[in-house]
Amino acid sequence: MRSRWRAIPRPVRILFGLAVAVFFYLLPNLAIPLIPTPDTNFSSVLFTVAVYVLVGVGLNVVIGLAGLLDLGYIGFFAVGAYSVAIFGSPASPLATKYPWLMLIPIAIALSMVSGVILGGPTLRLRGDYLAIVTLGFGEIVRLIAVNWSITKGQIGIPSVPAPPGHWGNGDPVFGIIDTRPFYWLALTVVLICMFGVKLLESSRVGRSWLAIREDEDAAELMGVPSFKFKLWAFAIGAGLGGLSGALFASRQGFINSNSFDVLTSMLFVAAVVLGGSGNLAGVTLGAVLISYLPERFRGFADKRFLVFGIALIVIMIFRPQGLIPSRRRAVELADRKHEAAEEATANV
Repeated sequence: MRSRWRAIPRPVRILFGLAVAVFFYLLPNLAIPLIPTPDTNFSSVLFTVAVYVLVGVGLNVVIGLAGLLDLGYIGFFAVGAYSVAIFGSPASPLATKYPWLMLIPIAIALSMVSGVILGGPTLRLRGDYLAIVTLGFGEIVRLIAVNWSITKGQIGIPSVPAPPGHWGNGDPVFGIIDTRPFYWLALTVVLICMFGVKLLESSRVGRSWLAIREDEDAAELMGVPSFKFKLWAFAIGAGLGGLSGALFASRQGFINSNSFDVLTSMLFVAAVVLGGSGNLAGVTLGAVLISYLPERFRGFADKRFLVFGIALIVIMIFRPQGLIPSRRRAVELADRKHEAAEEATANV
């Protein structure tokens, strides 16, 4: 399938991609059977899906490209959300008069700083140790949100600012009732970030990430400064997580500590693993499945963790590379399986 796609002339592939993008922009206005969510506002669900896809794009940089297992990604998501709320809401004691368009870069910058603060002392760890540390980071951020007087715990922060703009009749473009503008904004951000990550993946930085993921010791011997590139991956992933959290808080208009629990962080990781880490199409599919299906089938929403847990186990057994795997990742897994088989044969 991938070879057939690459055999198609490049202009045709670009036109096809543009047609797909136009379809997604028109999706809230299309009456396609079975796709709309009967019990939830469809545009609102589409916005949530777009935010999850943006999270998947960021987490794919950390897990899929650099091979760093981050179980506390919700911490960066929370930093971005609280940055917009604390500096933009009139209910916050640290409120500023910065416009929304200035709050977003602040949220991204603070999230990236958080990534550097976490990654600096911990990225020399590998495997399970790094996963445990990042999980602890997510919990620390949640506990700060619960106990810090400025974040106000479960009481939360209301009146989180939204993007500017008004219709001709004076109503805000980014209002509470019509959520389509929020979806279109999030979709635009997703497409821009995907394009940027794709460029990074094919650059020297991306190739260094892939070398580190495949064999960090070999990459070091070849002259790749692994710590530096891992820190870049952590910071860029944290920035994208903070951006997605900022969009989420702006759409909600209110945030509290309940929005940033560890189970949500596990869902983020599940989206990447389920779809296929290292592949943007794969993580997009995983994020869509995890965020859309529970809203489409509300009767099973309470059991989604059980369902996705079972699905992950099944996929890890029969398709460990994910639903749409990265070609390079699939080759790596096949090589490791072949090496394991050879070792088993030699030991017999």
